[in-house]
Amino acid sequence: MPEAEIGSASRPSAEASAGRIRRDLRLVLPGLMLAILLAMLDNMIVATAMPRIVGELGGLSHLSWVVTAYTLGLSVSTPLWGKISDLYGRKNIFLISIVIFLAGSALSGMAQGMTELIGFRALQGLGAGGLMVGVMAIIGDLVPPRERGRIQGMFAGIMAVAMVAGPLVGGFLTDHLSWRWAFYINLPIGAVALALITTRLHLPKFRSEHRIDWLGAGLLSVGITALTLITTWGGSQYDWGSGQILGLAAVAVVTLVAFLFVERRVPEPILPLSIFANRNFAVISVIGFLLGFTMFGAINYLPLFQQTVQGASATNSGLLLLPMMAGLLLTSLVSGQVITRTGRYRIFPIIGGVVMVAGLLLLAQLNVGTTRLVSSLFMLTLGAGMGFLMQNTLLISQNSVAQRDMGVASSTATFMRSIGGSFGVAMFGAIFSSRLRDDVAARLGPQAAEQVDQAGGNLDPSVLGTLPAQVQDGFHHAIAYATSTMFWWAVPFAVVVALLTWFIKEVPLRGGPAADRAAEQPSAAPADSVAVS
Repeated sequence: MPEAEIGSASRPSAEASAGRIRRDLRLVLPGLMLAILLAMLDNMIVATAMPRIVGELGGLSHLSWVVTAYTLGLSVSTPLWGKISDLYGRKNIFLISIVIFLAGSALSGMAQGMTELIGFRALQGLGAGGLMVGVMAIIGDLVPPRERGRIQGMFAGIMAVAMVAGPLVGGFLTDHLSWRWAFYINLPIGAVALALITTRLHLPKFRSEHRIDWLGAGLLSVGITALTLITTWGGSQYDWGSGQILGLAAVAVVTLVAFLFVERRVPEPILPLSIFANRNFAVISVIGFLLGFTMFGAINYLPLFQQTVQGASATNSGLLLLPMMAGLLLTSLVSGQVITRTGRYRIFPIIGGVVMVAGLLLLAQLNVGTTRLVSSLFMLTLGAGMGFLMQNTLLISQNSVAQRDMGVASSTATFMRSIGGSFGVAMFGAIFSSRLRDDVAARLGPQAAEQVDQAGGNLDPSVLGTLPAQVQDGFHHAIAYATSTMFWWAVPFAVVVALLTWFIKEVPLRGGPAADRAAEQPSAAPADSVAVS
């Protein structure tokens, strides 16, 4: 057959394939959105219920670990999910990750102590890693980068819904039922997501021989855990020069150096270092790490400030987060639509970095006299900056690699942001606890600070309300001071993000998976690949 006839014959097939992909996306999109809602809703609900959880189970010193365990589990599992889904199929592994997440949710709701809760939250995090990677990889396979702006807007809407509904639902459950329902609420949502994914997601599987880099995964997990423990315990539970902290530092250095050594030599590394040779991918990865570090670390304590210092109920503190979510949703939707129409994206991360710095500087001014209106304006500013950054950085990351590397790019982007969040929550939690203890000692005396430590830092607002007015005032000042200090610490990291955005290079967005695969693949399928329905 002449070459012209071959091209003519292949074009309808490519167009039919693209049409089928779009139909599949419309069918499965609700299930994917529910899966993302699961992972995002959980953290927001738990953040709002945190004061009541600490009040019942005890231990402000353990508060950060309820979140750290989740983010740490997510971080260490993320690189593995990408490889395992390539080996055994995205759909099956995605469904397994949902089941693991739901099992962790049910067990967390039944926890009888802080240690149990932390362990079950880690299990939740393992499942959440598969949720995030699975959704991003599936979207990356089905939606061309140029058209991804519209989908990006939808997922920004899901993020906004989660961040608004999470505090509202968490506050309602905390005030009227029990904090345990902050975890049980995941079960019906997860059941619907499971049903939709099982019945509507039909992806072609390409089975090929893969090797999972178990050694690299183990070394990376040990190194990450050691670093997180350093940021959590350093300066609070142990002195920075103590044997425990120095020992953890040695473990972190040795394992991470060994990890880099292994990744350069194994045939299929768990985190391919070669993709960091791409300038945009390398810059976006660092931005993602710092974004997770700053955002998840600092924002985690806003509900505590609102419920204690500003006197809001758990439900109302959720409503008070609405301005932040409104700013995030608006800027994400606008930037997504503009990117879809123009194909240009570089300006949005730059704007986002500057606005994020401004928002953090404003939140660093929080004190006992800050009104809810003023704090809402501060949060609106921060949310606007986040909206320009969160989804657009993922789009740039996926557009920086070949279509065949979409799973690796998605898992690496998730890993960098989640590990940044893990470090951020741990470090800012240590800063918060240290500053709170110091200010309580200065205002109420060292004996009061010692009692706070012995009681585990019980900051249940209902308990604080029963204390004498002078003691309440001292605690309110201490909490406001600790919260403000956290945002001041976050500012330098946000400045680095703003500076790095200028190094992003405008690269044309690809046309779509079908076109990319046609360009990348030979006319005949490889002998070691078998298409499976």
